[in-house]
Amino acid sequence: MLPVTPTLGVVAVLLLLVAAAVAGAARLGHGRAVVVAGVRAAAQLLAVSFVITHVVDRLGLAALFVLMMYTVAALTAAGRVTANRRLLWPAVPIVTATAPTLVLLWATGLLPAKGIVLIPIAGILIGGAMTATVLAGRRALEELTQRRGEVEAALTLGFTDRDAAMEICRPAAAGALIPALDQTRTVGLVTLPGAFVGMLLGGATPLQAGAVQLFVLVALLQVQAVAVTLTIELAARGRLVRAAPGQGLAGGSGT
Repeated sequence: MLPVTPTLGVVAVLLLLVAAAVAGAARLGHGRAVVVAGVRAAAQLLAVSFVITHVVDRLGLAALFVLMMYTVAALTAAGRVTANRRLLWPAVPIVTATAPTLVLLWATGLLPAKGIVLIPIAGILIGGAMTATVLAGRRALEELTQRRGEVEAALTLGFTDRDAAMEICRPAAAGALIPALDQTRTVGLVTLPGAFVGMLLGGATPLQAGAVQLFVLVALLQVQAVAVTLTIELAARGRLVRAAPGQGLAGGSGT
């Protein structure tokens, strides 16, 4: 574990400034966003650390915290995919992919009804579903916009709106699964996830730590596969659109 000292804070600030400077110099368009993300992360971690210590022993409050996770994930995905947080269709893949999994874990006894277990497991799965939804949604909409002519050509051949759009956006959007696949393939060789290392440092045997981490990775693959599939389906049916600021809840014609 890294020692929590003033030096750690100084180095973190320096790394954040370097990241922002590089992004700005390379004209990546995210220089300011890097700084804002770092500052927000620091503030949120401080606040959440305080909140979690008061909710982990109260199941009702822990459930409310998980609900907050869903809300923030849905708003973030909506803003990234549709550019309009009022268009909450991106919440569908996130909730549908994760909620049944959490219920299954609870029903089988693998997920105790304790906030200290529920919050981190839910956070991992919801975060994975959010990332997959954003990546798949953005790629799907980009393909449908750039290759609109091919969609129209497919329509002239007798494809339905949904099938024509699916043929164009599915191959590119399916790439949203690549990060999860690479993480699973290289675990232990390139990446050492925090849950695995934390359990080892906490006194668990290598077999116990490995089994838990394997389960987390497999669960993430399942959650992200469902999220990507549903996101592509929503995009093909016109439920996901690039909304202009101020646009209402209309999501496209769809079928």
